[in-house]
Amino acid sequence: MSTSEATRFVNHLPVRIRFGEGVAGDLPALVADAGADAALVVIDEGLEALNPPAAEAVACLARAGVEVTRYRKAPGEPTDLQVDEAAAALARSGAGIVVAIGGGSAMDTAKAARLCAQLGRPCTAVTSGELVVPPPDLPLVAVPTTAGTGSEVSGGAVLTDSATGRKAGIADPDLRASHALVDPVLTYSLPASITAYTGIDALAQAMAGMIASTRTPIGDAIALEAIRIGARALPLVCADGGDREARRDMACASLMAGLTMNLSDCSAEHSLAQALGGRFKAPHGLTVGLVLAETLEREEGHVPAQLERIADAMGAPADGAAEGASRAAAAVRDLLARIRFPVLAAIGVTADDLDDLAAPALDDFFITRAPAPWSAAEVRAAYSRALAIESRPPGPRSTIEGGESEQL
Repeated sequence: MSTSEATRFVNHLPVRIRFGEGVAGDLPALVADAGADAALVVIDEGLEALNPPAAEAVACLARAGVEVTRYRKAPGEPTDLQVDEAAAALARSGAGIVVAIGGGSAMDTAKAARLCAQLGRPCTAVTSGELVVPPPDLPLVAVPTTAGTGSEVSGGAVLTDSATGRKAGIADPDLRASHALVDPVLTYSLPASITAYTGIDALAQAMAGMIASTRTPIGDAIALEAIRIGARALPLVCADGGDREARRDMACASLMAGLTMNLSDCSAEHSLAQALGGRFKAPHGLTVGLVLAETLEREEGHVPAQLERIADAMGAPADGAAEGASRAAAAVRDLLARIRFPVLAAIGVTADDLDDLAAPALDDFFITRAPAPWSAAEVRAAYSRALAIESRPPGPRSTIEGGESEQL
């Protein structure tokens, strides 16, 4: 699609969204409206102790007379075994509604568990693609506690195969939540590293939605605003986690990036990232940021006008590109430096790993949505460029302290 005219497209995004400080308090009313007196709450393990507003969201259900069954998801990327456990908990609970509170992994687990419980099949049967996703028989309310994945409005779930370590995805409009309660207050306690990782993931989703072969004018419009808001707010909130305005802006940017991803799709950056995550067990947002600039550089030869729009939305100067790089890639590298984002070697990648990473990246679904097909040589070259970055220029203060779990 050119930037000057719209061709045919179909969009379907039926999630009911409530955004703003305090909207998590609407949860009991939504449960009551659904006619449910029992709920399965899929929540990140330990979250209630670390995030008082998230704990209050669960507590207000109990005070309203709702019978609450918790499935506490262990830290890390969601696995097929965790989905099966959550589906079994749902089947035993007799719940009339599912509530997901946490990061993208908790929300993805809840989506997949609802589906598996409805079908009476294990997660591996769903991720294999052998089953059709039916309209859901239970409503799902998603309450994000991070600002990055956009899972509260997405029709996708990314899961790790426990046997192989490979990541697999499910994607269907009927996988989406019925309601999204996006309350920035629930993100206030996010550590700096998770703030950075999830924030970069949000920006990557918005950028990918503008360059994917499936992009739409509606997606472009939402993506540009997500990029504009997120690129300004992310350095602020990484420098000062108590900046409430920046927290609100990042929650809004993340929501819009999730909408963009559903109106369009992700692209090669997610495929290269998921290959890294499967091999090195690194958080999803971290791996996306490690290859984002390098994938944008490759796309410069295929969608240059779209990359210029991305650079403009980021506020990049007209002469801001380094030799051989797009303005968008240069702006992303500058942003990564400002928030002190790690480099590829920091997760253990060496030159000996690059050939082994290329095959799973090319096998991943999202790379099929790139504006032009990628070759193995191009994938390896993108990894190689990322690996050549030994450090990022220091900012005024370090915002990546390391050691925090991604599930908050």
